[in-house]
Amino acid sequence: MSESIKLLQPQAVWEYFYAITQIPRPSKKEEKIIAYLLEFGKKYKLETQKDETGNVLIRKNASKGFEDFPTVVLQSHMDMVCEKNNDVDHDFEKDPIRTYIEEGWVKAMGTTLGADDGIGVATQLAILAADDIEHGPLECLFTMDEESGLSGAFGLKPDLLKGKILLNLDSEDEGELFIGCAGGRDTNVSFDLSWEAVPKDYIGYKIDINGLQGGHSGDDIHKGFGNANKILNRIVYLGAEKYGLRISLLDGGNLRNAIAREAFAEVVIPKDSEADFKAMFDQMATDIKLELHKTEPNLNFDLNEIEPSSKVWSLELQNRVLNALYACPHGVIAWSQDIPNFVETSTNLAAVKTLKDRIEITTSQRSSSESEMEDVVAMVASAFKLAGAQIEHSVGYPGWKPNPNSKIMEITSLTYEKLFDKKPKVLAVHAGLECGLIGKTYPKMDMISYGPTIKGAHSPDERIEIKTVQMFWDLTLDILKSV
Repeated sequence: MSESIKLLQPQAVWEYFYAITQIPRPSKKEEKIIAYLLEFGKKYKLETQKDETGNVLIRKNASKGFEDFPTVVLQSHMDMVCEKNNDVDHDFEKDPIRTYIEEGWVKAMGTTLGADDGIGVATQLAILAADDIEHGPLECLFTMDEESGLSGAFGLKPDLLKGKILLNLDSEDEGELFIGCAGGRDTNVSFDLSWEAVPKDYIGYKIDINGLQGGHSGDDIHKGFGNANKILNRIVYLGAEKYGLRISLLDGGNLRNAIAREAFAEVVIPKDSEADFKAMFDQMATDIKLELHKTEPNLNFDLNEIEPSSKVWSLELQNRVLNALYACPHGVIAWSQDIPNFVETSTNLAAVKTLKDRIEITTSQRSSSESEMEDVVAMVASAFKLAGAQIEHSVGYPGWKPNPNSKIMEITSLTYEKLFDKKPKVLAVHAGLECGLIGKTYPKMDMISYGPTIKGAHSPDERIEIKTVQMFWDLTLDILKSV
């Protein structure tokens, strides 16, 4: 079924996209896609190099008559977010992505699709392989580890690229051109685990929260989606307050840049409180479903009796963790005062993990304002400092300040309007783009970011709209002969 996407139009793009879906490429484990790109460059006798970080650069000479055009950099990232539904058997380090077509969209079977940013990579390869496309000198840059740390963009050296115009092929809304983005930092938290024996006459239960939409912690943070970690903590917190619930395990979410879709807890409760606890659980499930009935129609709550663990978190630790998770903010913190309906600052409670000797909590903060970034990072850290946790902050990455006088923005806007008889939206995006880091290394680079429509990025609901890929392709080709 997967190979059927190779018949879609533009065929060259979809053929390369299919090839990419067959190559495992988790963040930080891009060896196979790097080898594929290097072999591609060799096959087409193009100048190809891999830098010290692992980024791949392929250069192509101008087509006849376009030798005097400025060099254009086409850029996308080669890694993908690896998320799957719990009931799907898939090894992202070994297995190909299984794709299918449904009602005008390409989707994956229970996993992320990797259209973010496989479609950008495929588009670059289709241009590099073609001999009938008009363009000036090209530099195709494929960066590594965008999704989990922007390592590729961080590692760029100032002497690698010659071009001064960059097309970032990593946006997810057709008809929207991006000229700015948010910066970001991670706040990572840990608690040392301390254990106690399970109290006498307690029985075990597993609480499951699933069916949430999840999504990108930048692009989707304003949509009102539920966060499985926050929902689970709400239930466990009340169970502990009212019925003496004790925890042996909390586990929710996975990636720093994805809104948690699923979470579960293994707990014990006093046997004589069982009926009351179940009634409370059912009532909370009803209430929370009602609260999120528009944004999370498939939200599901499960409560099943299990064999109780032999030990539980110490009561003192449990109280500190549950209160900190409740206090930790999640979602939009501030809206832009300059750009209508644009999120300025947000934070994501991404993951909670019970490990052998500690509890690890991952959060990520984003802002277009450096001062607001510092504020929200401190806001999150303070909730956990009060609970006695250990705090670490990532180095972070810069935002990309919009340039209202951008020449490539003007060219792209006019080209889009000419092709599709409508004006594009020119925006900034709350997600982090590599343009922020590229602009720091190449301050004179004139940049724009655009792409086809991708929904559900960073979740197993990820899908790409087929008709917009043709529009994306047509726009890119027309820009290359218009710069």
